[in-house]
Amino acid sequence: MIIKTDRLVLEPLGTKHFETTCGYSMSLENTKYMCYLPCDSTGEVMQYLEKCERQWKMQQPEYLDAAVILDGVHIGAVSIELLDGGATGELGWILNPDHHGSGYAYEAAAAFMQYFQSRFLLKRFIAHADTENKASVRVMEKLGMRCIGIAGGRKNRCSDEERMECTYELML
Repeated sequence: MIIKTDRLVLEPLGTKHFETTCGYSMSLENTKYMCYLPCDSTGEVMQYLEKCERQWKMQQPEYLDAAVILDGVHIGAVSIELLDGGATGELGWILNPDHHGSGYAYEAAAAFMQYFQSRFLLKRFIAHADTENKASVRVMEKLGMRCIGIAGGRKNRCSDEERMECTYELML
């Protein structure tokens, strides 16, 4: 799978992206709003990338992560988890902080949505974010998603504090 947009290339995320994935996934500042990051070690990053490679080889994957490539450089990732028997796709994204604010997360997520809508006939997309993660909220809104709820109980990996989470949805 290779997806091309005006500025980006999306390709299966895997071990060849190890060094650059460490750069954005082990940064406490870059992942402060995330439930499953930052990674604690390079070993954890490698295990995840190996798991990603296995998912891409499966007939019916549970989730898929794509590397976001800009001018030949890996700058982040976009992901989808297939839920509800494949009718719903839960989106996620992360970028190297050097590339925040340029519309790359939106561009990658929109391309991923289009690809999976046609490939898996998804009827619904959802995404979640810490309510303080204004950048991700903007991406979700730009994707045409609408807020369907805000709830407590979110635990970001780098904090013991219980946080608020917003859920966005796009029905097709």
